[in-house]
Amino acid sequence: MALLGRALLILALATALYGVGASVYGARGGGVRWVASGRRAVFVLAGLLIAAFAILEAAFLRSDFSFDLVASYSSTTTPTFYRATAVWSSQAGSLLLWVMLLSIWSSLALLAVRHKLRDVQPWATAVLLLLASFFLGLLVIAPDARPFVQLAQAPVEGNGLNPLLRHPAMMIHPPMLYSGYTLSAVPFAFALGALASRRVGGEWLKAVRRFALAGWLFLGVGILLGARWSYTELGWGGYWGWDAVENASLLPWLTGTAFLHSAMIGERRGMLKVWNVALVLGTGVLAVLGTFLVRSGIIDSIHAFGASTVGGPFLVLVATMTAVSVGLVIWRRDLLRSEHTLDSLVSREAIFLLQNVLLVGLAFTIALGTFFPLLSEALTGTRRSLGPPWFDDYTVPFALVLVLLTGVGPLIAWRRATPRNLAATFARPALVGVALLAVLAALGSAHHLRAWLMFGFAGFVAACVGQELVRGVGARRAMTGEPAPRALVSLVSRNRRRYGGYLAHVGVAVLLVGVAASSSFKHTTDVSLKPGGTARVADYTIRYVRPTTDFSSEKISFGAVLDVSRGGRHFATLKTTRGYYPSKDPSLGVIGRFFGGEPTSEVALKSSARRDFWAVIAPNLIPLRAQIDEGNRRFLKAMRAAGTTPDPRAQLGRLFALRDAAIRGLAERWVRAPWAADFRFISSPMVAWIWIGGIIVAGGGLTALWPAPQASRRRALYLARVGREVAERV
Repeated sequence: MALLGRALLILALATALYGVGASVYGARGGGVRWVASGRRAVFVLAGLLIAAFAILEAAFLRSDFSFDLVASYSSTTTPTFYRATAVWSSQAGSLLLWVMLLSIWSSLALLAVRHKLRDVQPWATAVLLLLASFFLGLLVIAPDARPFVQLAQAPVEGNGLNPLLRHPAMMIHPPMLYSGYTLSAVPFAFALGALASRRVGGEWLKAVRRFALAGWLFLGVGILLGARWSYTELGWGGYWGWDAVENASLLPWLTGTAFLHSAMIGERRGMLKVWNVALVLGTGVLAVLGTFLVRSGIIDSIHAFGASTVGGPFLVLVATMTAVSVGLVIWRRDLLRSEHTLDSLVSREAIFLLQNVLLVGLAFTIALGTFFPLLSEALTGTRRSLGPPWFDDYTVPFALVLVLLTGVGPLIAWRRATPRNLAATFARPALVGVALLAVLAALGSAHHLRAWLMFGFAGFVAACVGQELVRGVGARRAMTGEPAPRALVSLVSRNRRRYGGYLAHVGVAVLLVGVAASSSFKHTTDVSLKPGGTARVADYTIRYVRPTTDFSSEKISFGAVLDVSRGGRHFATLKTTRGYYPSKDPSLGVIGRFFGGEPTSEVALKSSARRDFWAVIAPNLIPLRAQIDEGNRRFLKAMRAAGTTPDPRAQLGRLFALRDAAIRGLAERWVRAPWAADFRFISSPMVAWIWIGGIIVAGGGLTALWPAPQASRRRALYLARVGREVAERV
């Protein structure tokens, strides 16, 4: 099967290269038959890659260790769910997933525009197939990126999946990110196609908007899942550490957000053509840059695969994409002139433009902080990093203004807003925001000014959206006589793009409120406790009730049962553990390798909308060190002696049974004669608002993505306009 998989990849590479040639030849006058042939090559490519991926997936599910990839990243003791998802935990498997998703989204895009953009299509097809050819070239040629390498002698057992990846969110996180990255390639390809064919009007914007929105949605979900994994698995108590790979995924999301807003101006007014093209091209380049950072090894990250041979080719790809994009924009600059100019600085166009400038500025700031170690090393010879405080200081002002603009932008009038219109639209929401800010500021201190501002601005956004919904529902009820709930559903369903955007804006505000609250008002206590000992964090009292241990063939766990009280009343009984997976390093010894492997933390978490209580244990294994070393010496001596017996196999079997008993006995010492363990306790308010806000954003994205009938959309727009006019008269 490995041979078949490799043959499918070679055939896929040949298909992609043929499709590039057919599409370019057709675009340059070879005829529509060649264009159609190039388009069909994309469909064939998708089929070939799905088949290749299915072969690799089946090998993981049946634990076929004749595949080098399966032996390296799975084992018979790995649960089925994680065996199925272990495919993309490897370099080669993740690249195969990337190019397969690219082929699927490319096929859907070409089907969606099969009767449109006839001049743009072949060039876009060629770009998409060139990207696919690059990834397929790596999968076929690069030594550490080939997924179908077969071992001459299959091992009895595999290495198993990285313990840190054994988390449901983390195993869904990569496909979400890769879907976001590959969907971003579709608008990138059509933008290049529009420039190459000189068809830079609004039609290509309308064609790619839905794919840009889908990419933005998948990327956002992937980022949120990664944050959740970090919060519940890594054991440091945070959800965002400004890690280089985290930042690399955020950059295309920010520029994609900017494009979704500027595209509305381009569609409606024929403005910001250069801006729209630049944002689409920049998002595509940043999506590939994010993939490059995970694989290059140039920046340290817990999320990266480490140094590999694919980093150099990826750097060439990023440089080529950037150069071609910039060159085409300069070449076609005369065609990218706006059809209209900005009528007023007090208008929706102006607010959206300001919002876009801030989003791009925020992306640039994050990129500067991310690549600063490389810049400092190039300029000074010394690598210096910028930590989370630097990022917080420079990104929070951007976030505050952007939240405020999410309330203003969708409601202010197009072209020019009058004082009367501004008063009717924003007077009540502004009053809500100012009142909330005043109350919170009075209860708190100036030290948390940025948090109070975020709360006030978020209240303003919620009030703006709530007011718009009330007006729209009122107008619909006046015209149809429907009850309020049905009127609300009808209003949203008939203009999903508009109200999906409102919902996403509210979700972003809710999410950033959670970030502001949990960052500004978090309390952390690090303490060493023996059973029966107590500690305090904020208004919680924690008592270490008793230690726990668990031993299996897969890992050893040391844990603690905690009794948590608040205000003198029992709050929760929680359990936290630290698990150690066996190491493959023989230098650790027969016994020691079971205690020196990759550790993972199982966090004790009690979550509510108001506050999270978070706890993790870090057991001290030094008291076991002497016995582990003694066990290593004795078992090594016994194993050598067993090799000289008439039946060494039976003797080794008895020794392994004794080894397991010795390990279990060492682990149980943690319970029988417990010693002090280190704990971290965190009380963090409103963390749940981050996940709730993310769900609201995703709901808004799905609402906007879902198509609405044209007639219903026109009627909804009319009702919304009537609602605003009625409210202004009142």
